[in-house]
Amino acid sequence: MKIAFLGLGIMGRPMAANLVKAGHEVSVWNRTPKNVEGARTAATPADAAKGVDVVWMCVADTSAVEHVLFGPNGIEGSLRPGMIVVDSSTIAPSATLKFTQRVRAKGADFVDAPVTGSKIGAEAGQLLFIVGGSEKSLATLDPLFAAMGKKYIRVGETGAGESAKIGMNLIIALMFEGLAEGLTLTKKLGVPSEILFDLVQNSMLRSGVSDYKGPFLLKRDFSPNFPLRLMHKDIRLMLESAGENGVKLPALEKVEEIYRQSAEGGLRDEDYIATIKTLEKLSGIS
Repeated sequence: MKIAFLGLGIMGRPMAANLVKAGHEVSVWNRTPKNVEGARTAATPADAAKGVDVVWMCVADTSAVEHVLFGPNGIEGSLRPGMIVVDSSTIAPSATLKFTQRVRAKGADFVDAPVTGSKIGAEAGQLLFIVGGSEKSLATLDPLFAAMGKKYIRVGETGAGESAKIGMNLIIALMFEGLAEGLTLTKKLGVPSEILFDLVQNSMLRSGVSDYKGPFLLKRDFSPNFPLRLMHKDIRLMLESAGENGVKLPALEKVEEIYRQSAEGGLRDEDYIATIKTLEKLSGIS
């Protein structure tokens, strides 16, 4: 298939590389120019999208998606009937519905397919796609999902993927904050983090979050697999969506305060597990 892949960050670049490895004809674009071996590097989103079957986006936030779609040199002018636009960014579900209407007015379809699996999953082609869209479009996209991921789950129609993704990230944020606070409290009380983590992993507290993030925590490795600034962005999306729909999220509101302090403290480009540094600082732990 002919594919334009827009956004070559921590997730996007290996995703595009896996499409090339699977034999697809790929053109790529990134705001800060980057290359993917075997792909054509385009000067603009519009240039990348000329004559392709699928446009796949993986950019930072809602405004970035809007710019790629409808801004100067965006793909809107390249849209034609039969094309499919796929968004693997994590953005506001309400914005996804607005973008879908505008894309479909050009005869193309819009699918939201945010991912989970982090940097390691993207590199290994083992992502899980959380998808909202028509069954017809998903049948066309099936080989592309297979090239980049281990599975996709159709949640519902377009917009449902983003809704499910922010719900999942809400759970992750709360689960990790519970782990970080437990480690911080017990460390202050004299229990080594390695021992508490061993207890966690051998009890009902064990989870995918502790499996994945625990080793990085114990090594004090805060290099970004999922940058704190992006999780903070997602938390704000959750709170905005909750406000739009009359949902109360008191626990998340408190977690957002820790993320805000962490970002203001210079941790925004580290992995989101760096919130533990903020907790330790507030607790007087060096």
